[in-house]
Amino acid sequence: MTTGNSEPGRMRRANKLARSTSPYLLQHAFNPVDWQPWGPEAFAEARARQVPILLSIGYSTCYWCHVMERESFENDAIAAILNERFVCIKVDREERPDIDDVYMTATQVLTGHGGWPMNCFLEPEALRPFWCGTYFPPAPRPGLGVPSFPQVLSNISEAFRLQRDEVIAQAEQIAGIVRSRMKPIVRTEPIDGLGAITEAASTLLRMFDRNHGGFGAAPKFPQPVYLDLLLDVRASSGSPETRDAIDQALRLSLDRMMIGGIYDQIGGGFHRYSVDGHWTVPHFEKMLYDNALLARVYARASTAFGDSEYARIARETCEYVLRELRTGEGGFASAQDAEVDGREGLNYLWTEDEVNSALHPDEAKLAIKVFSLDAGPNFKDPHHPEEIARSVLRLTDRPDRVAQTMGMEIDTFHARMSRVRGTLLAVRNKRPQPHLDDKVLASWNGLMIGALAFTGKTLQEPRFTAAASEAADFILKHMTAPDGHLMRSRRFETSGGHGFLEDYAFVVAGLLDLAGAVDDRPSAKRYTDAAYSLNEKVHELFADEHGIHFDVEADAGNLFVRARSTHDGAIPCGTSVQLHNLLAMHHNDRAAGLLSGIAENLREMPLGIANATRAALRVLTDASFQGSAIASRLRGTPVAAPAADQSFTPVEIYASEERLSVGLDTPASMKLVLQIAAGYHIIAADPWVDDPKSSVRGLLPFRVHVVGGTGVKVYADYPAGDPYHAAPDIMGKPRVYEGRLEFEVAVELDGELKGRPLLAVTFQACSGTECLAPRTAELDIAIDRI
Repeated sequence: MTTGNSEPGRMRRANKLARSTSPYLLQHAFNPVDWQPWGPEAFAEARARQVPILLSIGYSTCYWCHVMERESFENDAIAAILNERFVCIKVDREERPDIDDVYMTATQVLTGHGGWPMNCFLEPEALRPFWCGTYFPPAPRPGLGVPSFPQVLSNISEAFRLQRDEVIAQAEQIAGIVRSRMKPIVRTEPIDGLGAITEAASTLLRMFDRNHGGFGAAPKFPQPVYLDLLLDVRASSGSPETRDAIDQALRLSLDRMMIGGIYDQIGGGFHRYSVDGHWTVPHFEKMLYDNALLARVYARASTAFGDSEYARIARETCEYVLRELRTGEGGFASAQDAEVDGREGLNYLWTEDEVNSALHPDEAKLAIKVFSLDAGPNFKDPHHPEEIARSVLRLTDRPDRVAQTMGMEIDTFHARMSRVRGTLLAVRNKRPQPHLDDKVLASWNGLMIGALAFTGKTLQEPRFTAAASEAADFILKHMTAPDGHLMRSRRFETSGGHGFLEDYAFVVAGLLDLAGAVDDRPSAKRYTDAAYSLNEKVHELFADEHGIHFDVEADAGNLFVRARSTHDGAIPCGTSVQLHNLLAMHHNDRAAGLLSGIAENLREMPLGIANATRAALRVLTDASFQGSAIASRLRGTPVAAPAADQSFTPVEIYASEERLSVGLDTPASMKLVLQIAAGYHIIAADPWVDDPKSSVRGLLPFRVHVVGGTGVKVYADYPAGDPYHAAPDIMGKPRVYEGRLEFEVAVELDGELKGRPLLAVTFQACSGTECLAPRTAELDIAIDRI
């Protein structure tokens, strides 16, 4: 319980936030401000009193939210103004991303920028914003460029009382702009998908900082969605020049981030962003979503570049999450705070003397050299000039190069540095620790489940896959309602609030990754079934009649617009992740419907929806989408995938004849034998004979046909196949072929022979977790006319 600026020793009464489970709302539960949660009770009071609403949005690990609380919301004089002239509502943006997105859009419309804490003033009837801002100081500060908070409150209150008509008119004007930005533009005609991909990649390469890596200037964010896009384009590019440019951007960015202060060199894991352009001094909060996305990126890059340092970073990031963010129930907490005892980054900072005191002299000498502590401190708290300067630990170069410079084998270097880090971490753990926001969010847990599954499979780390399974089981057991609704959050063993599109989409994606990573087929099927079931709920709750997706259910209420975000920023949006889910499940018609709502964005600003642009690339490079509804919406020549990706096939084909002689009344026949590798099956010639109404299409049936010429017809006595019982229940049971397949093929003339007709077999092979691209194998069998 806090006393803030109240009289010494006086205990404050709790406000209505005390009934919440949100860590952020509970931080404000003993402010002198009469805060209320978002809901009808607060709206009714504002309407009855005919006063505006102050809507203040933030999150529990937000540094500037803490600053404004200490300066203004714990100030009795400012609180008195707020309580007298406003109804004050607090919202945790992480629990209500829909509210945050709507009013952040309004804030950006009014000010040209956004951030947290976000403070919006609403008219009480329709909750439309008429004035917005972010941080305000408690008193005028020359040079800051914003008025003091008391000045803002006085001016807003007077305007609402004396100029009500003008205020309402402005509110409606702002609301209209917000509505127009969130309203989808339906576009069903084909767009230049390849052009959009090229534009996005070219823009990124222009934005690339060739000195320090990353994209743009300070503050510099890791932007894992951008890195994933470049990794995808790299894998598909046939141009050596493009590939070289992408490699330079990826490697410099990944290298500089992993050696910089944005990466916790002692405990592992990434801070949220760098306040400078060279990755030295971070904004110290650590978010679950950043570490999920970056662990996956580094694991991908370790394979793409054969780089063991990237693999180490992926492992350490996952280990950090398991050590510090895992909850007792098996899920993952949301974030760690940037500050300790009101000082930003205090837990993470070191002096040379502190390192010398913590380590053996030989280890201290190594640490001081590796972390450049002998070059002097690199961090001075701008908000507390009385504090001594300290250092954020960082390396000057990649570990392999540092080791070489020091005349050390890389294995020896890592072994010694592992002891250094372990000792420093033990010392650091004895310091006051940053606040942990321990609420479990379904969406961010979905990202972490996918990251652990992918990293575990890629780096052969079964413990990561096991942790992903435990988290998935926790979500399915404790955060999924009996009616199939996914819940947004959980804390104190209480789950609250229906999930949003991002919750469903991210959890579905995580379950699909997990199904592909677990070793046993029953578990893979269970996670696949759960993914398909939740995916049906997505379509039911968030898609409109065109298949366009919104962030909230249709009857979510209260807001003046149905929230819909399509931007992929620090975290991908629910719409783009759901597009990937639909492609993975071959719900191609639904994917086409979803695409129709973002096609205009893809055409106009493909980098702004970078994850959806990745999905477009996926469609153009995966032959299994050829001829599908989603492919028909994307023009462009498919980009050739690397040859190595096309070399493997689990199917061997044998023919009983090497030459066939065919006459006008003399057909020819032979036997074909297919040997399908263990663990694989191919889609049967008539896969849906048992379930003609199944909604799942896109898998290519088995066919024997003619290529390279005309004048010949082929007939095959296709086996029926067996129902694939491992398929998710909601998908139906397509018939498949497994093991050895033997059947008769007949060939007859059909007009004049032209070209060089060849028999060919087209099939699509699948394992229990993925389907390979369809393959067409030409049979070297001569066809003679007699």
